[in-house]
Amino acid sequence: MSDKLERDTQDDTKASVGETVSEGLDTLSSSVSTDTRPRWEKFYRSTLFQIIIVGLCSFSAPGLWVALNSMGVAGSADPDLINGANAILYGCMTVTCFLGPWITNLIGFKLTLAFGSIGYPLYAAGLYVNNRFGSQWFVYFGAVACGISAGFFWSIEGAVACGYPEEHKRGRYIATWFTFRNVGNMVGGVINLALNYKANRAGAVGYQTYLAFIGLQCLGLFFGLLLSNPEKVVRDDGTHIEAPRVDWRTEAHEMWRLATSRPILLLAPLFWYYGWIQAYPGTFLATYFTVRSRALASLLSAIVGSISTWLAGSLVDLPWSNRRTRALVTFGVLVALNSSTWIWSVVIQNEYRITRPRLDWSHSGFGRGFGVYMFERISTTFVENYIYWCISNLSDSPGDQIRYSSLLRGIETAAVALSFGVQAIPTPLIVTAALNFGQWFAVLPISLWATLHVIKVFSRKKEVI
Repeated sequence: MSDKLERDTQDDTKASVGETVSEGLDTLSSSVSTDTRPRWEKFYRSTLFQIIIVGLCSFSAPGLWVALNSMGVAGSADPDLINGANAILYGCMTVTCFLGPWITNLIGFKLTLAFGSIGYPLYAAGLYVNNRFGSQWFVYFGAVACGISAGFFWSIEGAVACGYPEEHKRGRYIATWFTFRNVGNMVGGVINLALNYKANRAGAVGYQTYLAFIGLQCLGLFFGLLLSNPEKVVRDDGTHIEAPRVDWRTEAHEMWRLATSRPILLLAPLFWYYGWIQAYPGTFLATYFTVRSRALASLLSAIVGSISTWLAGSLVDLPWSNRRTRALVTFGVLVALNSSTWIWSVVIQNEYRITRPRLDWSHSGFGRGFGVYMFERISTTFVENYIYWCISNLSDSPGDQIRYSSLLRGIETAAVALSFGVQAIPTPLIVTAALNFGQWFAVLPISLWATLHVIKVFSRKKEVI
């Protein structure tokens, strides 16, 4: 009797387990079979495709813009004109960066990205008109148009790159986004060098250079229209991205909440530093190097920028150590690069203040000064990548990410506007180099504090999960 009861119990248990396994398999089969979308649609709605689209927009808009300015004051023979126009451009961007979240709430991520690309070809058109016909008003018009649209572009591209990807892919996807921008720099650099390689003189580039840039920058609008709004994107685990639109009062409250939060207050000085130093390298290049050397700088700065971008992204992303160690090592590399760069810059600038050289790649002393410019580009790229990695770890919400991007980009553009304005006065380059040197060592301890705080935030998120 007892044996029979035991056998019955075992049979019931087996049946129960069998039913459970069967139900589990049915559930798994059901979950797999529910996604009946075509393969092209799965890719079109994936986070990877969204990063590719943002990258293509970054290639055609800011990437080519940077390529122009990597020649030194956008290839112009008049540094004061271009520095003044860029100061106006970044002044407009400061306002529209802060307005980015409100615009995105009204028209969505896709249209904001597309609209943000419109001003870039107008900026290049202004340079073309000035170069060929000597007119200056179009330079300022293009700067204003680019500043208004680019502020929205900068706020939205960072939000997509930081808020869309899965957590374990963010470092590499941010690097992918920056790489597309650097490819824009490379293409622009090839154009610059191909059209100006015989110009071993000072002055402006040929006007044909700007026509190529205008054509490529017009593509940004069409690339932007291919982006998916967050609610339509599907991550690897099958989840959608939640980014509900809110009214303007709620948006204002959320912006104020983040603006007064510790992460923003700690990262703001580093973003200010990153913005402030951007006026110096181009003016340095235009002052001391020939046209073809500036064109070469446009190409090589994009190449070294891409390498440093992927190095920074891989250091913080790939699992070679725990996350805390990866963050601290990356910060250490950033400190070493920026410290050595600005010490070297001040030494070289003090020498050039006296000798006032005009350097071509055929000259024996070319490498010392050209190397300074390359290291300035490497160190600034490292800073930008690292800052975006930091803010990407503060929140998984695209809504918060666009607010973080808008706030920090607004701070950056205010710094850039002021630095270009100071450079347009004009200000002696030794003074600018010394200010950059001083600002870096002033923000260094605060940046370390910011890094430790970000580590604490993502460690807390991991514990909650």
